[in-house]
Amino acid sequence: MSSAFLVDLLLQVWLPIALLVAAGGLWVRYRPQFPAETLRIQLNRLVVDVFAPPLLFALSAQAEITPQLLTVPLINATGIAVSLGLLYLLLFRSPLGRPYSRQTRAAILLAGAFGNVLFMGYPTLTFLYGDKGGTYAAFADVLASTPILWTVGVWIATRLGHEGGHGQSLFRTVLTLPPVWGFVLGFAVNFAGLDVDPLIKAAKFMGQATIPIMLFALGLSIPWGNLRPCPPVAVAVASKLMVTPLIVWLLAGQVFEPLADAQIAALLEVAMPTMLMAASFADRFHLDARAAALTAAWTSLLFLITLPVWIYLLK
Repeated sequence: MSSAFLVDLLLQVWLPIALLVAAGGLWVRYRPQFPAETLRIQLNRLVVDVFAPPLLFALSAQAEITPQLLTVPLINATGIAVSLGLLYLLLFRSPLGRPYSRQTRAAILLAGAFGNVLFMGYPTLTFLYGDKGGTYAAFADVLASTPILWTVGVWIATRLGHEGGHGQSLFRTVLTLPPVWGFVLGFAVNFAGLDVDPLIKAAKFMGQATIPIMLFALGLSIPWGNLRPCPPVAVAVASKLMVTPLIVWLLAGQVFEPLADAQIAALLEVAMPTMLMAASFADRFHLDARAAALTAAWTSLLFLITLPVWIYLLK
């Protein structure tokens, strides 16, 4: 990996991400009259309802569906399963999690298992693979992360996160997510062979707002005044960025030999930091939002170090 490549990675991926997250942090500091928590929740809702659906529509409508492409959500789902299993044992079945409430442990479990496969995965993979990389990110998100988060993740939040909790209607929850419908409609257009290129371009233009808004919202959610992680957060960060990707890499190497671009992109998705909506998800289900935000903050900061390592290892 050459120095020129690292400079390009810094300027095209890291710098925009860092500036947007920093802008969110500065807003917290210099605009106290506009509560950051309220703004973050509203921005997340705006992205989910307005901007993410057209982006996912455009990506799925123009994707070339191949068996290789479908391995991306498969590997990403494997990473989520490995991370959930590992962190569940550490947080709910070992002394590590005993001093902490169920709300805190469930928040860290979810933050450590579900990655930022779209909002950071998209710029990273498009830098590495061009437009094809954006398709990898969309398929990893909508065919793996999103359905698992809003089914298994909701079950964890409502059952593990609260004493005597009860699950919600998971199927109904997934059906009410606009990004899922955007992706499904794009799939339908793709398989029907319809020529809707102007609509795809318009949808992609609308969706361009998605990533900057979510990165700004990440800056709003980070507890800048107290970034010291508790032991469970530190363990979740290590699992998210290094341990789980390593396990999945070893598993993928046994199934796919040699690893193609799609599988390498999927492994990079497994190594992405915590999902940007971790704190909002915790808020929605009355978990420990600060613990979720702290996990997201540390994984996002250390990702600047671990990403070049994974790119180098995966060639």
